[in-house]
Amino acid sequence: MTKELRRLTTIVILMFLTLFVSTSVIQAVTSDSLAAHSENKRTLYDSFEVQRGSIIAGGEEIASSVPSDDLYAWQRQYEQSQMWSTATGYLNPVLRSATGLESAMTQELSGTDSSAVFARLERVLTGQDPRGSSIKLSLDPAAQRAAYDAMTNAGYTGGVVAIEPDTGRVLAMVSTPGYDANQLAVHDDAATNEAYDALIDDPSRPLLNRAIGGDLNPPGSTFKIVTAAAALASGDYTPDSKLPNVAEYELPGSGSVVRNAGRGKCGSGDEVTIADALRLSCNIPMAELAVELGDEAIKEQAEKFGFNASFDLPLTSTESSYPTDGLDDAQTGLTGFGQGQVTATPLQIAMVTAGLANEGAVMNPTMVDEVVGPDLSAQQTTQPTEFGEALAPDLAAEMVEMMTANVSSGVASNARIDGVDVGGKTGTAENSEGEPYSLWFTGFAPSDDPEVAVAVVVEDGGGQEQSGSGNAIAAPIAKQVMEAVLGR
Repeated sequence: MTKELRRLTTIVILMFLTLFVSTSVIQAVTSDSLAAHSENKRTLYDSFEVQRGSIIAGGEEIASSVPSDDLYAWQRQYEQSQMWSTATGYLNPVLRSATGLESAMTQELSGTDSSAVFARLERVLTGQDPRGSSIKLSLDPAAQRAAYDAMTNAGYTGGVVAIEPDTGRVLAMVSTPGYDANQLAVHDDAATNEAYDALIDDPSRPLLNRAIGGDLNPPGSTFKIVTAAAALASGDYTPDSKLPNVAEYELPGSGSVVRNAGRGKCGSGDEVTIADALRLSCNIPMAELAVELGDEAIKEQAEKFGFNASFDLPLTSTESSYPTDGLDDAQTGLTGFGQGQVTATPLQIAMVTAGLANEGAVMNPTMVDEVVGPDLSAQQTTQPTEFGEALAPDLAAEMVEMMTANVSSGVASNARIDGVDVGGKTGTAENSEGEPYSLWFTGFAPSDDPEVAVAVVVEDGGGQEQSGSGNAIAAPIAKQVMEAVLGR
């Protein structure tokens, strides 16, 4: 072999090795990130030509692909879409867009995820048409139906989230008003754009997912749980610790006055315990307590429950907010009962309650149990993971006891379930002056071994402006969801 031929052979081998390494890196290392890149339209285009996998809840297909007689080959079809659209979102080739799980898990559904590489290869070798993988959700159809019906039958705007405390599995996620994703899945340009424009122009903004995002609401008295937890965690307080019991409390250095909902004292006597202040949902003792604890202690406790963090379920939640730039005593006093600059999603408030119900351990929320290939093999399985410990187990047990008293003998009476001990906390949160209240309830059941934690927010005062309450409107919704999970 001549010297020149050896040199040329070496160059060709090096080029081949370089190409092999480059393609291997793209296929094995960067393929997922490239496929998920917002500027990469190829994945979206490919998904229109593939029979996407189904989205399954409780063994029921809530999203599937049906043959289409146009250039897109397949069209998405959604069952009971008004109820499930919060989770599924929609996929549409005309709009060239996808939302919800259709977007968050488009690689799995279209079969382009790295976990499906062997399934793709098998179908190529056997000459089968490409198919995507299906995803099995943790959502419980009975709980989802209970939440959806309770909200829509009354015409409420808001969100509901139910969580399995010891795993973080989301059992229900409802945002109302919902929308029919089928209207946004059709391959008719004019009809799709008309439906989309109508939803965008709708003042109720049905495309918002109020369960995990949207315009966040002040949590009101549900945040008193965080304040009480911070007090116990400090080591300086117990449920029996007493605070001054007055009818009016002037926030330090502000001249602003805090009053209890009943405009009087928190029960009788000159002092009130933390347990009774929580049971009767009194604002003044919680404001006093927050000032004594200080802004940093409240913030740290809130963040241990998940405030100021976003979660991928895989739907991405909006961060619930506790101010990080430092609050003065007056502002801190307002946060003690969930007013001021604190805002929250139902997901976050459910995580607070679930964490206490799980002996103080907050789990990362998830809503996908498994990704299943076309051959029914499990390609991905979700395992529970812990976000962190919000409270020591013995202190969490004290919080559970106090929250159970809230329902059995306190102001959260409408969450009671016959034969089951329920823990909970109501919230009636003020917005800007003259605006309707945001009405909350969060709770868990059964108290001795919680199987479900739930949070409900009803916006716009539930149609009652500033006369509605969390106990009257939100608590019965949570009760129905808990009963559905418990099979009662």
